[in-house]
Amino acid sequence: MGISIAVIDYGMGNLHSACKGLEFNGASPFVSDQAEEIYRADAVVLPGVGAFDPSMRQLKSRGLVEPIERVISMGKPFLGICVGLQLLFESSEEGNEPGLGLFKGKVCRFQSQPGLTIPHMGWNSLELTQSEHPLWYNIKAPAQVYFVHSYYVKPSDSNVTSAKVTHGTQQVTAAVAKDNLMGVQFHPEKSSTTGLKILSNFIKLAQQ
Repeated sequence: MGISIAVIDYGMGNLHSACKGLEFNGASPFVSDQAEEIYRADAVVLPGVGAFDPSMRQLKSRGLVEPIERVISMGKPFLGICVGLQLLFESSEEGNEPGLGLFKGKVCRFQSQPGLTIPHMGWNSLELTQSEHPLWYNIKAPAQVYFVHSYYVKPSDSNVTSAKVTHGTQQVTAAVAKDNLMGVQFHPEKSSTTGLKILSNFIKLAQQ
């Protein structure tokens, strides 16, 4: 039995591919929206595909806000992916619902400019700003990962930015990390060898 990882089900995430990436690295992921099951996991993943407001409404309607806050306060490794990262912030230009507010800051839309495609979709290089963070162990810059997003997070405290990406002339936050709470804008489960290594590093955090 591998490390137990709860993949939070709030009706919005791409749960299957997230589980596959974790299984590939020897973990035992399970999909759940039940607080007690989530509490028993060694680590937690909040995936995300879709829009900010519907995602927040689903978290609230399923009673998942308090369990998320609690598992983070328990010190369990927690990883938000794509919209799952954005939900960790206070608000989003995509909608009106307040976010979880676990990171100070907001979610902004890419500004239109000549030659800039929105959404930012495809492979791009990470600039690691917290290169010593365990999530990046044996990840060599410039690491190529896969993005699909029209909005990006803008933390109030730049020190929580763990990686950046440049799209057009805009350099934006691609990952955040503070203590056991982490989030990535890209999709590690779609990012080939590099993404699988990042998931492996996350699993190792749960083994410590």
